[in-house]
Amino acid sequence: MIVAMITGAGGQLATELVRWAPVNAQLHALAMTDLDIGDDAAVRAACAALRPTVVFNAAAYTAVDLAEREFEECDRINHRAVGSIAAACVEVGAKLVHVSTDYVFDGRSNVPYAPDHPTAPSSVYGRTKRDGELAALRAEGAAVVRTAWLYSAHGKNFMKTMIRLMEERDEVRVVADQVGSPTTAHGLARALWSIADAGLTGIHHWTNAGTASWYDFAVAIREEAAAVGFNTAKARVVPIQTCAFPTPAPRPAMSVLAKDSTWAALGGPAEHWREGLRTVVCAYAARCAADASN
Repeated sequence: MIVAMITGAGGQLATELVRWAPVNAQLHALAMTDLDIGDDAAVRAACAALRPTVVFNAAAYTAVDLAEREFEECDRINHRAVGSIAAACVEVGAKLVHVSTDYVFDGRSNVPYAPDHPTAPSSVYGRTKRDGELAALRAEGAAVVRTAWLYSAHGKNFMKTMIRLMEERDEVRVVADQVGSPTTAHGLARALWSIADAGLTGIHHWTNAGTASWYDFAVAIREEAAAVGFNTAKARVVPIQTCAFPTPAPRPAMSVLAKDSTWAALGGPAEHWREGLRTVVCAYAARCAADASN
């Protein structure tokens, strides 16, 4: 029987990991209030008590800009905590599946980043995630899965922010010179379960298919949201350059990950990001309608 421990419960990815779990899986989804993954003793005690066969580490410090002045906390969660989880997995014989990010690269490549491309993070968040990858791989049989531009019908994310702003404003300004692959949390969750089931080890990349700029993504969100009843069609989406929207932490200009090897190992490619967006927007519309009727 599969006994799965999922960190980061309540977050976008952990929620979908629970939703798409195999029917024979015994789940232990733990939020930070249940388990502080930065507490080494607590992590080891939890693994000793639950005896998981697989641990999905979906918890992370993701406040990219705040991390520039909160290095210690960011490093505690994204790096040192991963070392504790990896050590605990070794102690109980569990497989570790750790989720990482495109931010481990500098974003200057002209081609998609392969899993073996040298890392060169340019932010505190990226450096701590890179160090977390190294910590995870100390556990024999561990898999590190990098993804990018994750969103879902719940939690805080770009899609939901854009829909809100487009309903409130006549114009939204969106960066057009950063390129990546918008990725659904439900698609990634299903891929993580498959990666665990297939026994894949080492570093892998997984996102939805296709590429887009944040501007392209926003235009698509406006269209898909309007099609299901959101008042977004009136908003004009204006492309801007990154330099017009400075942030404390630099963003990768190129976030496209090469995932052919992962897709091949899992039996086929992921759906195109636009198809995934349509699914998530419809799910979000249904949630909003349900909330309004309660």
